[in-house]
Parts: sequence; C-alpha cells; structure tokens
Amino acid sequence: MSTLTQLQVGESLPEVQLEPVSRMDLIKYSGASGDFNPIHTIDDEAKKAGLPGIIAHGMWTMGNLAKLFTASYEEGFVQDYSIRFKGMVFLNDVVTLKATLKEKQDQNLRFTVQAVNQQGNVVLKGEVVYHQYK
Repeated sequence: MSTLTQLQVGESLPEVQLEPVSRMDLIKYSGASGDFNPIHTIDDEAKKAGLPGIIAHGMWTMGNLAKLFTASYEEGFVQDYSIRFKGMVFLNDVVTLKATLKEKQDQNLRFTVQAVNQQGNVVLKGEVVYHQYK
C-alpha cells in the first residue's frame, strides 16, 4: 500500500530536501524555461537590480514541489495547485519541501505545501490537489 493511500488528514508526506542551489541549476532552468532574466544568472546584473546576489526563478522553486509526489506517480497526478511566493531563494540556499494533507474528498487529496530555506523562512506556500486513480 502507498504512502498517499494510508495518509490521514493532518499527516505529512516525507520532506524533500533539495541540494544547495547552484548557478548551473539556474542556467539550465533559464534554458529550459526561456526565462533569461540576468538576475537569475549574472551577479552584477542582480546587484544592479538591487538584489544582494542572483536569485532562483520562482518557478524553479515551484516546479521542485513535484518531487514531493514523485514516489506516487503510479497512483495519480497533481491535478491543480495554487502557489504564493513569499521570499527569495539565493545561490547555495538549501530548500526543504513540505506537504501536509488538509482534506480527502473522493479521489482528491488536498495538501498544504511550502518550501522553507535553511534559516526556516518560508519562501513559497500554497495548496496542491493530487488526484488518485481508482
């Protein structure tokens, strides 16, 4: 039996800790996404924009949330999500992804999700609806 099938409201999925954010991660994501804003890859450009250094794409952080559900890919899929960006992710940050089951309704599982940096600051939060196959 799977983790998701057994999960009760209020319980959490195992946390996923990402590797420290690297410049190469962001260069690759720029190419994959088509977002070549230099604040994500060039230190001087980030500083010109008033940032202390380059920042990860918000969508890079959001996309990593799927890793919370990767182990359950044979059971269903992420049907919907709603995300709010709460803070910036910088080079070498270690981001931890978290999901807690909020509601079970038929085949839909509604999770609250968040991404937290190594200082405990929430950088992203929201909800994910995971649809289980019958």
